[in-house]
Amino acid sequence: MKTWRSASIAAAAAALLALTTACGQEKGSDEPNGQSVGNAAPAEDGYGDGYGGAGDAGAEAAAAKPAGQLAVWDSKELGKVVTDSAGFTLYRFDEDTAKPPKSNCEGDCAKAWPVVSAEDAKAAPGVDAALMGSVKRADGTEQLTIAGWPMYRYAQDKKPGDAKGQGVGGTWFASAPDGKKASPAAEEGGGEQADLAGLSTRKDPKLGEIVIDKNGMTVYRFKKDSAWPMKSACTGDCLENWPVVEPVEKNDTEGILKKGFVTFDRPDGIQQQTIDCWPLYTYAGDQAPGDTNGQGVGGTWYAVSPQGKLVGAPK
Repeated sequence: MKTWRSASIAAAAAALLALTTACGQEKGSDEPNGQSVGNAAPAEDGYGDGYGGAGDAGAEAAAAKPAGQLAVWDSKELGKVVTDSAGFTLYRFDEDTAKPPKSNCEGDCAKAWPVVSAEDAKAAPGVDAALMGSVKRADGTEQLTIAGWPMYRYAQDKKPGDAKGQGVGGTWFASAPDGKKASPAAEEGGGEQADLAGLSTRKDPKLGEIVIDKNGMTVYRFKKDSAWPMKSACTGDCLENWPVVEPVEKNDTEGILKKGFVTFDRPDGIQQQTIDCWPLYTYAGDQAPGDTNGQGVGGTWYAVSPQGKLVGAPK
């Protein structure tokens, strides 16, 4: 029994030593470690629940409304976007599937992202009607699909032309007429951008080389976080505007520092990717690949270099 116990203690100590070596405090770090951690101030939009909606969690999900005659909105920021007959933006959800069509947005999610009914839906002029279809939900509703992707509206869009749901949670995007994610790149190139690694880099004209995620969205760090011990000061409502970067395999990266490339098991149960042990985030206010709207927000949020350093932060 003593031998088994000694071996277990030794194994645990070795694991802690390995993590300490990977994420230990180094001289010349660009941020002090070991600081106290509290809730970051909620970002301006604040989205009232985990799905980007601000509705009453106890309210019934809104009944699916017919899309009617679909149209295409030519957005300067997003490219060509599908709208319903009233001009409201239609969205797709990354956690759904198109082959076969399946919706994974139920309950509270469907309150924030009302389902678009396939009833009486008509293809937008000039768009292939064969791309339109439907999927039967658990409650029997026939939900509109485009190229297999279930379609939704966003409860925070209050008037035609709003696209406040773009990029929420890093999983919700306006739909292009062919069912792909709307973006200027898709409009000009006739398709989605080239497949990207889970984390890679791009050359920004103002910031230089910065880290981007698999969707081409800018990756950020929070100055109030610490690397060792690994702590995040962005909790609760803060995460609605600054979604964590989910774990990425080391072999699914390009040009990223591999030292300290570990997963942070947050106290809230969410797993978060780090570079050099610094927690990583994206910004819900970035609407399309190439956006850097989160840069310098509150004097605490900055893009990340391939080495995990803050880009453009005052010394």
